[in-house]
Amino acid sequence: MQRLLYILLYPFLWLTSVLPMPLLYLKSTCLYFLAYYVIRYRKKVVLNNLRLVFPEKTEAERKQIAKLFYKHLCDLIFESIKGLTISEAEASKRFVFENLELVRSQYENGRSILLLCGHYANWEWSGILNKQNPYEGFAVYKKLDNPYFDRLVKKIRGRFGPAIISNKKIVSTLFRLQKEDKRTMTLIVADQTPKPGAFKHRDTFMGIEVPVFTGTEELARKLDFTTLYLKTEKIKRGYYKATFVRLVENPSDLEEYQITRLFLDEIEKQIKKAPQFYLWSHKRWKHRTIKP
Repeated sequence: MQRLLYILLYPFLWLTSVLPMPLLYLKSTCLYFLAYYVIRYRKKVVLNNLRLVFPEKTEAERKQIAKLFYKHLCDLIFESIKGLTISEAEASKRFVFENLELVRSQYENGRSILLLCGHYANWEWSGILNKQNPYEGFAVYKKLDNPYFDRLVKKIRGRFGPAIISNKKIVSTLFRLQKEDKRTMTLIVADQTPKPGAFKHRDTFMGIEVPVFTGTEELARKLDFTTLYLKTEKIKRGYYKATFVRLVENPSDLEEYQITRLFLDEIEKQIKKAPQFYLWSHKRWKHRTIKP
């Protein structure tokens, strides 16, 4: 059944990916009206998240953010599909990195990098970074249950060279490469929701106390890796700018969980400035601490 589903969907995905961007965004607009007004995809989750995070806003303001979010989400869906066939030149034009000299200076100093980002703007196109820096690149992902779509996701995200490694294998991989004296840069989407009973720390995210993912910080400390934040901003439809923000160069200099806090501070600043580009359909606050 899984193979049949893949066989049926793959031709549609490939044919969609070769369409010009203006036509893809026309399809995205149509999908927005379907998702928001007809299917109402996770609309209750989105609005509940916005009420939690922005209690000071009116319901009309929160609904406006929700509408803008759904438009962006539909764009992101088609941009992800476009990743099947987008050229290196096109991807480099649409996803631009600033201050790459920070990354190159770390390489010259013999430092490996953990590069953190969140579910904000477009994290799917960030793989083009691998073509613009000297590091051996990796990107961490969670393995899908369907092996055919799992291979497809790895193919799309790894088209420009970063090795796509599951979260179960990344630790052993980085330790092995460090012993081989290789410099690596690893992208991790770090605003994940830990499973109940499988986390070590709680902190506030957008003013709400929740379990937080600390595995990245623990990895940075054990390997002594420079830790950066990838600040991605949506400039206009189909165009993004990414800036590298230094969190810490020597992890041992900071107290426990401070790296995690620095990461949360950076993504919070982006959400507060332009909330429509965060993934509000994600149940990020489902394990929040309920105040009496």
